[in-house]
Amino acid sequence: MIYENLDADLVNELLEDGRASLRSLAEELDVSVTTVSNHLSNLEDDGVIQGYTPIVDYDAVGYDVTAVMQLKVEGSALGEITETLQDHDQMMSVYEVTGDYDIIAIGKFTDTDDMNDQIKALVTDPDIKQSNTSIVLNSVAENEQFELEAEDEV
Repeated sequence: MIYENLDADLVNELLEDGRASLRSLAEELDVSVTTVSNHLSNLEDDGVIQGYTPIVDYDAVGYDVTAVMQLKVEGSALGEITETLQDHDQMMSVYEVTGDYDIIAIGKFTDTDDMNDQIKALVTDPDIKQSNTSIVLNSVAENEQFELEAEDEV
């Protein structure tokens, strides 16, 4: 095994099976368990791997409605609004963006009444100048991650 691509290969193996043991990773990558452990620790310390978490099917636990909110906000309030959204349990993603809107937030809700109540509470902030909410009809791809490419030799 060439070590220069080991980190990418290790990440890719964990993307396939986040619960893989150090021993099985070492066998798959043809390196020692110690090497895998050291590289894994470095990837964690460097923030490349930020945790090990289950992928939840929110539909299966009753969160059937996904909403995409676009918000225009007063410029000086951007940080405060994004923090409020980020602190909201049902907001899955919050982005500051360019274009017609300043923020895009994606949330999961139990039903349209739950969504409506929570969005109304969020958009009553006077610093939110305009909002546009879309309900997702079909999730084609969600929580997708992609494999890392190995660096080319120089």
